Amino acid sequence: MIAKNTICVWYDGAALEAAQFYAKTFPDSAVGRILRAPGDYPAGKEGDVLTVEFTVCGIPCLGLNGGPEFKHNESFSFQIATDDQAETDRLWNAIVGNGGQESACGWCKDKWGVSWQITPRALTDAINDPDRAAARRAFNAMMEMGKIDIAKIEAARRG
Repeated sequence: MIAKNTICVWYDGAALEAAQFYAKTFPDSAVGRILRAPGDYPAGKEGDVLTVEFTVCGIPCLGLNGGPEFKHNESFSFQIATDDQAETDRLWNAIVGNGGQESACGWCKDKWGVSWQITPRALTDAINDPDRAAARRAFNAMMEMGKIDIAKIEAARRG
């Protein structure tokens, strides 16, 4: 049964492939019910995968194979809080290494164009430091990074 509130993510025919990748990459993630089109539609034929229910880190999502009309952009992203550099590296490398692309400040895109923020909790803590000078140093260090380097964030925070 679909959740009361579900994030719907539009794909150009790759919803099942994306959901399967997310399920194997992120903890507390899975592929659920797959709905095949009961008839032809503008982006596909009867029997094609129309929607895929999936979860990403416990968040219910619906992948819709809507066709090529709409493209993803950074106005929507999944933000994944990581606990250490190993987890940060694993998730970043999984996304980028599977046909994705690097961006700045912990952002990357998967091969389907969906944006991800791989955000260490240490970064969030540093930017929220009550010592505003320490927070500014950590923020400025982040602004120079692609994938977040926790050791460099912590060094900048300390000054």
